[in-house]
Amino acid sequence: MRQLFFVLIFLSLIPLYSCDDGDIINIELDFDDTFQVCGNNDLVFYKTKDDPSESLSLKISGRSLAEFLEVGDDNTYEETITINTSNPFNYRTYSNTTLPSNLFCNDIPNSEVTITQDFESTDGSAIIKTVLTEDDDDDVPVNLDIDSMNDDDTDGDGILNYIDADDDGDNILTKNENPDPNGDGDLSDAQDTDNDGIPDYLDDDDDGDGVKTRDEENDSQDQNPANDFTESEIADYLNPEVSTTVTATAYREHSISETYVVTLNISNFDLTLISLDEFDFGALVDSELSSTRKETPDFN
Repeated sequence: MRQLFFVLIFLSLIPLYSCDDGDIINIELDFDDTFQVCGNNDLVFYKTKDDPSESLSLKISGRSLAEFLEVGDDNTYEETITINTSNPFNYRTYSNTTLPSNLFCNDIPNSEVTITQDFESTDGSAIIKTVLTEDDDDDVPVNLDIDSMNDDDTDGDGILNYIDADDDGDNILTKNENPDPNGDGDLSDAQDTDNDGIPDYLDDDDDGDGVKTRDEENDSQDQNPANDFTESEIADYLNPEVSTTVTATAYREHSISETYVVTLNISNFDLTLISLDEFDFGALVDSELSSTRKETPDFN
């Protein structure tokens, strides 16, 4: 939970205020660590809570969410937005016991919602940062996917191991080659069919019969040697007794999951009763932030 607790004490010794000694105004901002977004060409980043009903919101005019997802080569994006009359930051309280899910970004304001206080800041800055994480979901942790973050590409197909669903390019998905049989994160027990010291998920000839795994598609040419059986219940690519060769012509399609994490940090704002040098608004929750892209590398 993001929790900020402000206590403002107005003393009668200060002529500017007419409050009695010890008058206290309590404002407690107790919101979740996440926020939401709505809008197309004008965005509103917001978070709400009930009991009491409150909201924090930042409007960003003339921008779309897609613009903040355009990461660079380092898979990050960062921009500082100036809070002003076009991009105001608001704290509101409501008389409602609970707030509707469609509180913001409606063409017609919700008539059932009554705002009791509305404090607006038109000063300060908002830093929006996006980090894209990609993964091949191959059951090998990124930090163990060989030396993936240092341009490692075992099969030379142009896709780094940490996003390559088939690290050795043999058309058997890494996750189907038992890289971590007991799921403990230790790959020392990875399956090694021919006992050559190279685990199957990094070995382009799993059974050591001299024929590359990808070339042992004797029944079907579908970029999947796992469904080709000639003499037994063991697939040809794992059977050293079968070395029939059908030269592969293509790699199988890869699925790469993409997850964007968008965070917002607001600084140097003034909401009349609340002024802060820095406020961590949290992380964005939105279905657009998770997707899967498909890629089929050029065959070599």
